Amino acid sequence: MTAKAPVSPTPQQSDDQPAAVALMVRLVRESFAVVEPHADAVCESFYATLFSIAPEIRELFPLNMQVQRSRFLRALVHIVQMIDRPEELGPFLRQLGRDHRKFGVLTGHYEPLGMALLSSIKKYAGPAWTVEVEHAWAEAYTIVARAMLDAAAADDGPAWWSATLVDHQRKARDLAIVRLQPEYPVPYLPGQYVSIEIPQRPRMWRYLTPANAPHGDGMLEFHVRAVQSGWVSRAIVAEAQQGDVWRIGPAMGRLRVDRTAGRDVVMIAGGTGLAPMRAILEDLAQWGENPRVHLFYGGRVRADLYDLPYLVSLAATNPWLTVVPVVESDADATNMQQGTLADVVTRYGAWADRDVLVSGSPSMIRSTVSRMLVAGTPLDHITYDPFTLD
Repeated sequence: MTAKAPVSPTPQQSDDQPAAVALMVRLVRESFAVVEPHADAVCESFYATLFSIAPEIRELFPLNMQVQRSRFLRALVHIVQMIDRPEELGPFLRQLGRDHRKFGVLTGHYEPLGMALLSSIKKYAGPAWTVEVEHAWAEAYTIVARAMLDAAAADDGPAWWSATLVDHQRKARDLAIVRLQPEYPVPYLPGQYVSIEIPQRPRMWRYLTPANAPHGDGMLEFHVRAVQSGWVSRAIVAEAQQGDVWRIGPAMGRLRVDRTAGRDVVMIAGGTGLAPMRAILEDLAQWGENPRVHLFYGGRVRADLYDLPYLVSLAATNPWLTVVPVVESDADATNMQQGTLADVVTRYGAWADRDVLVSGSPSMIRSTVSRMLVAGTPLDHITYDPFTLD
């Protein structure tokens, strides 16, 4: 999913959807279609306006705002797309509200946030901005803010947990495996991801997925690859050291295996996108009976499949698991499938009777999901958690 995803200007109206709500949805989408080509400028205007009318909020954000602007834009696009689908938008907003607690966002901050948003949309909507459109955006923002505030108020858990880095293994120039011991166990399900803040990059919260199932001792393991322009990932790989204290935010995400669903599973993991699959497999290995799992584990070259020995060992003792290693451009890699993950997975067919989990870079997820849909995989069988690389 990208910030430039198209937004339909003509939402469908269901029989039970009130006319006033349908009008609000239409006006919001039509006006957003006008400003979307200027989305980057809208984001810059939003934060400039926000920090001007509420300068105390600036200290909640990192100095480098590039990733923050990108996240804001993706969230805004998603809200506009889902605004007439409350059954899908509701859980997203509630999670957003709970997650914003770790930033220090308070009830009083929501008013200037709304003022800055409407001001920025108006600036780039031009003649499309009318009194009716302004009322529609104000109503939409009220719905969004109320859902987020209610969720934040109802969450009685901590906004974040402290965790001490106890092990840092440099597996390659750009890859590290780190283990952290939280002060108190962080609740999460195998396959979910968390946000983290490291001392080397204060206020730059980033998403990482535990590569292990929850343990009684609470230990967390993360697999981190340094990416280009990745302020946090590069710092973790090159600068993190034992004794560092991280902050860990609440768990999020939809990747999981339902052992009672009656469907077998296909897992598709690129690079360190293996982490959620690894956590799920580790959890499944505790049970005697499981659905059949085909794991396609891919990288550019053999060296990218850094955790293949563990997976081979796991498959040797769990007959329900099949591991298929995939490399894109390594002619010397024997006993491996050649090609992209999208190429190799669809060679096997549509997997129409399987639940499909996909994890990796945003580009890998997009290409793989697109190819599988063309091959005939039902969309409602495919699950992935789109978030930024760094």
